[in-house]
Amino acid sequence: MIVIGITGSIGMGKSTASQMLMRLGVPVHDSDEAAHAALKSGSTVFDEIVKTFPKAYNKKQNRIDRKKLGEIVFGNPDKKGALESIVHPFVQESQRQFIKQMHVKGMKIVALDIPLLFETGAQDRVDYTVTVTAPFHIQTQRVMARPNMTLDKFNAILESQVPDLQKQRLSDFVVQTGLGRSRSFSQLRAMLQDIKKLNAHAECAPA
Repeated sequence: MIVIGITGSIGMGKSTASQMLMRLGVPVHDSDEAAHAALKSGSTVFDEIVKTFPKAYNKKQNRIDRKKLGEIVFGNPDKKGALESIVHPFVQESQRQFIKQMHVKGMKIVALDIPLLFETGAQDRVDYTVTVTAPFHIQTQRVMARPNMTLDKFNAILESQVPDLQKQRLSDFVVQTGLGRSRSFSQLRAMLQDIKKLNAHAECAPA
């Protein structure tokens, strides 16, 4: 099975690209969804998160207040690192289970949507990497349109991520999302065709 790692900085259109991959027949695992699942009561790491961040725990409702948790870790590298040390292994296990399930179903290609792919070294766990990108002014428009977003928060997020140009240099493929949906869809379709050709050649090569 071929595993593609798809990434991109905030506001670059990664979620839209993932939806397009699914339209092209490629199952996609959403790491953000898995991270949110980690915060829900009943998850294998819920109690550990509550113990580590008690101020974010709503005891009456038995839930973690994501807004409070975000306020605690935002701008605090130690707190952020503590949360990631709990959540990242949970997400990676979710990815492994997803790959196993898709393998059983006979899928030939799957994708992992990983926002912090290069930041966490996840490129070593996939066969191909693709960075989704867009011009900075389009990225800014998209991000600033989000609820409760501020320019300071946007800049802080950018500073915590591998720069877009570096992501592009590190990737096997780059997909532009600022030129219209049809253009992005065509690029993703061409990327899949290239990957299939590369693997067909590899399978035919002498041992």
